[in-house]
Amino acid sequence: MKIQRVTVKKNERGLLLRNGDFDHVLQPGTHWLVAGLDRLEVERFALEQPTFTHTIAEYLLAKEPQVVATEFVRVELNEHQVGLRTENGTLVEVLAPATRRLYWKGLVNVQVEVIDIAASAEVAAPVVSRLLQTQLRQRSVQGLAGVLQVQVPDHGAGILSVDGKVERLLAAGSYAFWKFNRNVAVELVDLRLQALEVTGQEILTRDKVALRLNLSATWRYADVLKAFRELAKPAEHLYRELQFGLRAAVGTRSLDELLENKTVIDEVVTAQVTAKLAGYGLQLDGVGVKDIVLPGEMKTILAQVVEAGKAAEANVIRRREETAATRSLLNTAKVMEGNPVALRMKELETLERVAERIDKISVIGGLDQVLNGLVKLR
Repeated sequence: MKIQRVTVKKNERGLLLRNGDFDHVLQPGTHWLVAGLDRLEVERFALEQPTFTHTIAEYLLAKEPQVVATEFVRVELNEHQVGLRTENGTLVEVLAPATRRLYWKGLVNVQVEVIDIAASAEVAAPVVSRLLQTQLRQRSVQGLAGVLQVQVPDHGAGILSVDGKVERLLAAGSYAFWKFNRNVAVELVDLRLQALEVTGQEILTRDKVALRLNLSATWRYADVLKAFRELAKPAEHLYRELQFGLRAAVGTRSLDELLENKTVIDEVVTAQVTAKLAGYGLQLDGVGVKDIVLPGEMKTILAQVVEAGKAAEANVIRRREETAATRSLLNTAKVMEGNPVALRMKELETLERVAERIDKISVIGGLDQVLNGLVKLR
C-alpha cells in the first residue's frame, strides 16, 4: 500500500484524479493520500487565474452539481445571451453566446452579468460607457471582437445596417452593437459641404472640335437614409450625372457659342443634374468649369483670329484719332483766319515751343524784329 503526502497552498486548489477520473477537490493544507492499487494524480490551480480550463469541466457541469456550486462560479449562456465578466468589479471579458465556463471561487471575486441580445443589437448606454472606459486601462478586455464600437463625429452621421438592411441614422455620439448572431455595420457619412472634381473629360462640340474640360461641383446630403436606400454609392452616382450633364451642355453647342458665353455650361449642368438628383436625397450646391483646354492647332488658329481682330480694332482707332486731329486743325485755322489776335497768340505759342528746343538765341534789332520776321514768313 502506497501513501502519498500532498500540500496545497492557500492560494491554490488541488484536483485529485484517481486512475485519470475525477475524485474530489483538495482544499488548502496537507493531505495524506492512500493510493492502494490505484494511480493518483494531483493537479494544482492558482486562484489568481480563476478560469478553470480542463478536460473534465463538462463532466463537472453535468454530473457534479454539488462540487460546482461549492468550488466554482458557473456560467451557462444560451444562443441569445452574452455575459460581461468582472473580476473584483473590473470588466475583463465579454462572453459570447452559448458559452459554458467554470471560474474558481476564492481570491478573485468573479461575477457575470447576463444580457439578452435577441431583441436588439444595440448595446445599452451604461455598458457602452464601461466599454469606453476599458480603452484607457492597461489591461485589455477579452472578447471585444464581438462588439462593434462606433464614434460618430459632430459634423457627421452613421448609417446602421443589420444583416444588410438599413435600420436607422445615428446622430453624433458613441455607440456599440453586438455582432453575435447578426451582421452589423455602420457607415460614417460627412454631412458638411463636399467637393467633387470631374477632370479630363474629352467632349466634341457640335462643330466637331474636341475639348478637354475640368469641372468642379459642391454638394451635400439632403436626406442620408434616402440616398443610401436608393443608391449603392451616392458619390459615384453624382459623378456620373455630372459627366452626362457636361456632355449635354458641350455636345449641343458650337465652339463659338461656348467661348462667347462660358457660364452656359454651368447653367445647363446645374439644371440637368439638379433634376436628376431630386429623388435621391442629394443636393447640388454649385457647379463651375475650371478649365477648357483646346487642341494645339485650334489654339494657333484662335490666336491668329484674335491677333487679326485686335489689329483691325487698332487701325480703326488710329483712323478715328487722325480724323479728329485733322478736324481740330481745320477748326483752329478757321478761327485764326478771321481773328488776328488769335493768330498772334498762336504765333507766340509756336515761338515758345521753338525756344524750348534752343539752348542759345542771339537777337539783333530787338524782339519786335524777330516777331515781325515770323509774321512775314507766313
